[in-house]
Amino acid sequence: MSTNIRISNKNNVFNPVGQVIVKPVSNPIANTVVTGSFYQQKPVTVREMITRRINKTLCIFLFISIGITFVSYYIAMNFEAKLNALDREIVRLNTENQDLQADLDRYKSFNNVDSKIGEFKLLQKADKVLEVTAESSPLIIPQSKKTNSAKFSWAIGY
Repeated sequence: MSTNIRISNKNNVFNPVGQVIVKPVSNPIANTVVTGSFYQQKPVTVREMITRRINKTLCIFLFISIGITFVSYYIAMNFEAKLNALDREIVRLNTENQDLQADLDRYKSFNNVDSKIGEFKLLQKADKVLEVTAESSPLIIPQSKKTNSAKFSWAIGY
């Protein structure tokens, strides 16, 4: 076991001093570690290059259209939310308008009754107003008497 040369690689040989001696390689394909039949890349034709470019362009257009679709969907949902809020406001205002219209009709009917009474002179207005002085008398509150009413006969059921 006292050899002066040790081999660390098939191509490189070390001498005892530590210098590397490189052996020339005659055929690198013959010394390959992996062997077998592999797919070789064929050169790209002009037609394939055009097809790839068209595909990339169409993909870009697709992503842009998807982005525009998301933005337009967001805008449409925003408008729909605003329309729903306006619809609720319109319903509230319509209900309030109906209540106000009912009050107006009631006041108009009072006005009509008042004008009819004025036409037929059913009510007479006072010719003059009398002013009287108030007397200072102690405050007397009449007490009401409780009357016995007929007793309630209870009913069974609801």
